Amino acid sequence: MEYLKFILYGLIQGLTEFIPISSTAHLKVISHFFGIDDPGPSLSAIIQFGSVLALIWYFRSDFFKFRNQSSKKIFDYLIHQRLFRSILIGTIPIIILGGSIKLFFPYFFDNVLRSNLSIALFSFLMAIFMYIADSSKKGSINLKNHRYKDSLLIGLSQAFAIFPGISRSGVTISTALISGWERSQAAKFSFLLGMPAISIAAIVEFISSFNEFSSFSFFPLIVGLITTFASSLLAIDFLLKYFSSKGLKIFIIYRVIFGFVILFNL
Repeated sequence: MEYLKFILYGLIQGLTEFIPISSTAHLKVISHFFGIDDPGPSLSAIIQFGSVLALIWYFRSDFFKFRNQSSKKIFDYLIHQRLFRSILIGTIPIIILGGSIKLFFPYFFDNVLRSNLSIALFSFLMAIFMYIADSSKKGSINLKNHRYKDSLLIGLSQAFAIFPGISRSGVTISTALISGWERSQAAKFSFLLGMPAISIAAIVEFISSFNEFSSFSFFPLIVGLITTFASSLLAIDFLLKYFSSKGLKIFIIYRVIFGFVILFNL
């Protein structure tokens, strides 16, 4: 039963982290429907490492380009690489907002933000925001011609993904579309921007809740991470291919239905 529970956690995390429907919300709500424990922010953050590894693996060719193009040390090259600097700039807001809440309002997540009512309301708000983004005119901004203020704006929107129900990929992709990004490029930048954000969240939770991890079974946790890695790869590939041609409509409809399902089961 313990293995099945962690496999379920891994599937939910992997399939919903990159599809714009909120992984944190689904981990809590689906766990409740199946009658198992809410993994909570600590376990959720650790399982997210599987999603980070999936990102690195999926975009491994981009990382190899960094290494091959560098005649100097890799670190020196990356510091002067435009995309890398954009990711750093876009990561600053979520560090500031997330760090502030973690330091000054440590129980706010459990008591308010992880409530079913909060998740349902955020799901409706995201559906509206995604509809506006999906209806916006086709843009021309991409990874090569974007400006740093573009990455900062998307980074600011990413900071709101600390609220369960927002969806990190949903809010960043939607912000990019409204700002004039190409669809495929908006999704790719959202994924690349997620690497440090997801990693930092997992590391912070691991350090702050280190004592709790003694209660987790080691081998089921490993199975959960592997499940997260595999399902994350499927989700990344699906969204990049589907979203480029179909847009956000199906996810908007899903978010509305998801919100009502939660409200009717409060």
